[in-house]
Amino acid sequence: MFTLQNIRYKEILNIESLHIPANKVTFLVGESGAGKSTLLKMLNIMLSPDHGQIFYKIENIDDLDPIYHRRNVIMLSQQPTIFEGTIRENLNKGLIFAGEKEKEDKELKQALTIVYLEKDLDEKADTLSGGEKQRLALARILLLDAEVYLLDEPTSALDEVTEEMVMKNFIEMIKKNNKTAILITHSQKLVSTYAENVVTLKKSGGES
Repeated sequence: MFTLQNIRYKEILNIESLHIPANKVTFLVGESGAGKSTLLKMLNIMLSPDHGQIFYKIENIDDLDPIYHRRNVIMLSQQPTIFEGTIRENLNKGLIFAGEKEKEDKELKQALTIVYLEKDLDEKADTLSGGEKQRLALARILLLDAEVYLLDEPTSALDEVTEEMVMKNFIEMIKKNNKTAILITHSQKLVSTYAENVVTLKKSGGES
């Protein structure tokens, strides 16, 4: 799916060779400052390496249209944007920005159920707690027809029990639909339970 060759970025990343497989759940692990978020942004063409090449499938991502690429490779950041308005409007705005049609309430509610967010679609999004907003953002990307999901600590604001329930549903959906997920987490439990591939980044810039 992704192949990285001789990647250098400032003093943060120094990756000689790395392959991230398709249709698998890959976790990026390592201490803070090791470049995990930087790597996700490169895969999403939000950052470019100072040196080296990144391939998506067989294409160099430098040759890809970033907007089109980001519709296939969706990224959820540590602090996702929550728009003004209702939960329904937030969910549909994600679809509109991705060039997709708005969905019926039934499908929106199904996405909320996957992330255990039992809220009325007409409720204002700004009234949600930090953990609820995180789950709303996750539900929003689950509605998109993407090939790859890049998630930067998507459950950091959740308690351990809720985190486990949400991630179980998310991983099941990924596997059922033959999608690819690349996640950052500090939860060793999530890694040991769900990882099919693990990339460990070192603060010195390398990986193993």
